[in-house]
Amino acid sequence: MEKPTVPEGFGLGLRYSFLEDVVPMEEGPSWFEIAPENWMGRGGYFRRKLERIRRDFPLVCHGLSLSIGSPDPLNLEFLRKVKDFLEEFGIEAYSEHISFCSVGGEYVYDLLPVPFTEEMVKHISKKVEEVQDFLERPIILENITYYYRPEGDLEEWEFINAVLEESGAFLLLDVNNVYVNSVNHGYDPYSFLDRIRTERVAYIHVAGHERLGRILVDTHGDKVKEEVEDLLIYALSKTGEVPVLLERDNRIPSYEELVKDLKELRDKCRYGSL
Repeated sequence: MEKPTVPEGFGLGLRYSFLEDVVPMEEGPSWFEIAPENWMGRGGYFRRKLERIRRDFPLVCHGLSLSIGSPDPLNLEFLRKVKDFLEEFGIEAYSEHISFCSVGGEYVYDLLPVPFTEEMVKHISKKVEEVQDFLERPIILENITYYYRPEGDLEEWEFINAVLEESGAFLLLDVNNVYVNSVNHGYDPYSFLDRIRTERVAYIHVAGHERLGRILVDTHGDKVKEEVEDLLIYALSKTGEVPVLLERDNRIPSYEELVKDLKELRDKCRYGSL
């Protein structure tokens, strides 16, 4: 499939806490990303707000429940709801995670790592093909943070490249996740970016993290750290000016402050002049 159409420029994760404050601004986000699970089936106030925002901003969907690494078959009822939602709101790009969150039909509210093996490459690739055929659009997969690593025979970058190659999926490169994993598991994040198939990157995520004892935790609850900003700049030097999304899920500040953070990030990246 052709590369997914993701809006250009810098976007922001849309959150309930600042729905009332979203208006087009010269220095504001060019687009918003939403989790379809948080909006599917909602009516009344929330639907009206989303319809208004959709008139002013392009939307991208970033899912949480596909569980593409699970041994379970795909949840086709869930996928039908996603497809209907994408079509209803005119959303072209749909991303998910290289992970699993369900076994035996039971879901957990976390993204769990898969083993980096050839067998898992084939398993995920087959499911990606099924998802793309069902949704009639390409899927974008994100590299996740993981705090334990299931036994496997591939390096993470090798595994991701193999999934992209065999499945035809594209990559949502989460630069903060690369940095957090590099510290927790002892590898060079710049070397990781040198090895990953950056021509398959559809867009980039960046977020804040925090230290908890001896490890870093991907909390999405603080400003982006300087070392992650530096890694983002390096990633953009390899991918070109692909879209960038700022995530903030915890301790969410005002919309005005988030717009300021987004502008600072854009200015540091010299986006538009690389």
